[in-house]
Amino acid sequence: MKRVLIIAGVVLVVILGAYIYVKEFYTKSFSPESDVNFADGDLKVHVFYNRPSKKGRVIFAKDGLVPFGKVWRTGANEPTVFETNKDLSFAGQTLVAGKYSLWTIPDENSWSIIFNSEIPSWGVDFNGQALRDPAKDALKIESPVVLQEKEFEQFTISVEKAGEEMELLFMWDKTLVAASFTRK
Repeated sequence: MKRVLIIAGVVLVVILGAYIYVKEFYTKSFSPESDVNFADGDLKVHVFYNRPSKKGRVIFAKDGLVPFGKVWRTGANEPTVFETNKDLSFAGQTLVAGKYSLWTIPDENSWSIIFNSEIPSWGVDFNGQALRDPAKDALKIESPVVLQEKEFEQFTISVEKAGEEMELLFMWDKTLVAASFTRK
């Protein structure tokens, strides 16, 4: 009996180690982690996300890697996290200072950008469906899609100052989406 318990313990440790390796190292080698840090006076915005690459795939399309009309965790491996230390105004709506999961619903002409107060551990279930609870949405806005000549191989999120406003930018393939915001 003691031998069976030792073997079971060893098997459990190996399985757990393999799971951690796949989740933390192997999958992230294809879509590395990235941090965006933006500061303007006493305003601080931080975005944590994982950056998948195009690799010759069709990205935004009805049957693309990121299908039109479906909730996307806006990156890979785990939910994108958006954090602000000050209240912000997006399209006249207030996003209260705090930490949010960031989701999008890409479409051909515009994206829905959603800040959700819950941050699930993986972002999708085993079927690839988003683990976002719409009841926890703190803010949802629409932003237009701008198609460009330049192609972005790796998904990129940026926060930039644009005059008196700031912009939360999403860039991948030939798609650019900008959500303007100000301090509240």
